[in-house]
Amino acid sequence: MENKYKQNKLWHCFYVLSLFFIFSNASAFDYSEALTKSLLYFEAQRSGRLPYNQRVPWRDHSGLTDGLEQGADLVGGYYDAGDHVKFGLPMAFTVTMLSWGVIEYGKEMASAGELEHALEAIKWGTDYFIKAHTSPNVLWAEVGDGDTDHYCWQRPEDMTTSRQAYKIDENNPGSDLAGETAAAMAAASIVFRETNPHYSHILLRHAQQVFEFGDKYRGKYDRSVGVVKSYYGSVSGYMDELLWGAIWLYKATDREEYINYVINKAHIFGGIGWAITEFSWDVKYAGIQILASKLLSEQKHKKHKGLLEEYRSKAEFYICSCLNKNNGSNIDRTNGGLLFTRRWNNMQYVSSASFLLTVYSDFLANLNQNLSCPRGNAAPEELFALARSQVDYILGLNPKKISYLVGYGLKYPTKVHHRGASIVSYRERKGFIGCTQGYDEWYGHNEQNPNVLIGALVGGPDRDDEFLDDRGNYVQTEACTYNTAPLVGVLAKLNQLDGLHLIGSY
Repeated sequence: MENKYKQNKLWHCFYVLSLFFIFSNASAFDYSEALTKSLLYFEAQRSGRLPYNQRVPWRDHSGLTDGLEQGADLVGGYYDAGDHVKFGLPMAFTVTMLSWGVIEYGKEMASAGELEHALEAIKWGTDYFIKAHTSPNVLWAEVGDGDTDHYCWQRPEDMTTSRQAYKIDENNPGSDLAGETAAAMAAASIVFRETNPHYSHILLRHAQQVFEFGDKYRGKYDRSVGVVKSYYGSVSGYMDELLWGAIWLYKATDREEYINYVINKAHIFGGIGWAITEFSWDVKYAGIQILASKLLSEQKHKKHKGLLEEYRSKAEFYICSCLNKNNGSNIDRTNGGLLFTRRWNNMQYVSSASFLLTVYSDFLANLNQNLSCPRGNAAPEELFALARSQVDYILGLNPKKISYLVGYGLKYPTKVHHRGASIVSYRERKGFIGCTQGYDEWYGHNEQNPNVLIGALVGGPDRDDEFLDDRGNYVQTEACTYNTAPLVGVLAKLNQLDGLHLIGSY
């Protein structure tokens, strides 16, 4: 046992030294600044009554009657992107990823002075989910609808578009939305367990109820809430979200029923059947597979070793595809080195891949293992080096020499496709700006946005590393909460290692 401990310690030292070597040859980016700014972005996306400590000064209260017509208090939560609809599925995924980032790298966030801001970002979402879960078998899925919202170009403070709310219930199921919301609240309950145990308990109770509802009344939420199909349709179905919710509930409760769910439904729900090269708000399999892989290091899961190893093989298919070390299916890269999944909002896949690469790198390092891919092995530091290269590309190490994290660096997108950022601040000009007035006066003008959407990760360049900074180019210039959310944890780790490098250099 003592020899094994020494070996683990030696391997860990080797891993840290390897990362130190990587950083000693890295380009100089201020990851602390990037981390701070990434968390500011979530304050710009807030709906509802803003708190006294709101740090984004160009925003004000909005959506204060959300849910009123339906007899529910649905005030709060987040706008997903540049519009003013509150979509439950991407909002829940955003909160799950912020929570996972804190679970893995909370200490690193604390050392950077940003943990409290991360907790605030999570709680703004979970407070809304508690409101939206009005009874055990009712969960409000959406407020507003994309069609009417897109007719207008207004600040959120001036909204005249529909605030119709849509729900899932026993007669209108939505297991994918329920599973992801359960995952978000379960993960957040872990985050708040020590600092706010009462709130943690409330979240866990809601998570268990929502999961039970989603599992009992199965169905895709976009069949029950038809207005969401054109915006956040559930292409992958609901089986991945139910596994995702179950594994997060297991992590939060340590109850056998949830790990048994993940094991017993591994085959029929595709957990060990789907080898995927994407991790996103819609497709959760790679995240599930990595969480299941991490259970292998715990002695109590020895009886599940066979199936957990199958989960791990699929997790490693995803990681190998990022590294371009699978025989057939790999994630494409641009000439500049950016992982490229698809043209519309590609950065969401880059940030989520960077996070999973970082987490799996740590997992392998803790086991003293390398990754075995069809086209060669990879040491843990190689995985992390790829994650860092993606973040550095985002921050400006790319052919266009532009930072795709808004507000960071000397050159970044200034015409982000975002209603609130593109129109003069409500606090500066309180006069009402109408539905089409925003299009006439603000959408089409060639000047940069009057408000900087700090910390937003825009859709990013195309396959040829080309990028057009234009408000009408929403494929590339619109940002989403789930783009930035996975980046937070990676930036925290990068900042910590950057600090070690600086100490070493000193």
